[in-house]
Amino acid sequence: MNIVFCGTPEFAVPALRALLEAGDFTVPLVVCQPDRPAGRGLEVAPPPVKKVALEYGIPLAQPARIKDNPEFRSRLESLRPAAIVVVAYGRIIPPWMLSLPQFGNINLHASLLPKYRGAAPIQWAIASGETVTGVTSMRLDAGLDTGDVLLQAAAPIRAEDTAETLASRLAVLGAPLVLETLRRLASGQITPEPQDAAQATYAPLLTKEDGRIAFARSAQEIANRLRGFTPWPGAYSSFRGKAINFWNATPAARPPGTPELASGELLASVERLLVGCGHNTVLEIATLQVEGKKRMPAADFVHGYKPRPGEMLG
Repeated sequence: MNIVFCGTPEFAVPALRALLEAGDFTVPLVVCQPDRPAGRGLEVAPPPVKKVALEYGIPLAQPARIKDNPEFRSRLESLRPAAIVVVAYGRIIPPWMLSLPQFGNINLHASLLPKYRGAAPIQWAIASGETVTGVTSMRLDAGLDTGDVLLQAAAPIRAEDTAETLASRLAVLGAPLVLETLRRLASGQITPEPQDAAQATYAPLLTKEDGRIAFARSAQEIANRLRGFTPWPGAYSSFRGKAINFWNATPAARPPGTPELASGELLASVERLLVGCGHNTVLEIATLQVEGKKRMPAADFVHGYKPRPGEMLG
């Protein structure tokens, strides 16, 4: 079975490796986005999928655009793929490409569609307090994650999960699902299921502003968003005119005998750092980072900065 693979980040790597090692698929071309600056030094770096393609000696394409690209179109048409597998490629697939292969463009999406359509399903599932998510193989159409569902696999969201840890597990879970989807399509053993649009929820692309903590939210909501938005855009506020990032925080009970805390109000003891949140809830900060400083445990922050009673964040 002749398969063209389109993907770019680490999330796509397990699916590509599975295709290359399965034995019953031929991958004549891997497509990924161009090399881009990355890291603190902003040095130009190849995307993870490119590294795998080079490792296996697979021909590679990194077009800057695909919608109006006659050369790229001609190359794909000459390959006559039975299917195009798309995993976190990062480009909208144009109509000519959707209609090219016999079995269509098969996408691995990191949610149980129709929930969390969009660019950041893993992050928003955690941020929204979900306890279960999963992966879906679907046939792409012209809409935003609106195509027919082919297969799904569920996975729990653990209490300690961040977007990074959950993405790693879902990528591994999705790899065999891609293989099973292709094999069952070839043998006619899949009945595509239209999505129920009335049940759809959305997971839009994250912005830096999504990481700004609104202390009017409950402590649980803030903790969920912190985990969902780690590593980016994180969860941040300000303290004494400087940005402050929170890396680990959990809901906590207000110590007996202490007054109710206003939203954003700090309460520091010898070893603990608490902050008031909405609905009369309290968040305990375990690890944080003040602008220009290294990450530190809350106890070090308390000893070094000595927050005053009633001092506010934000």
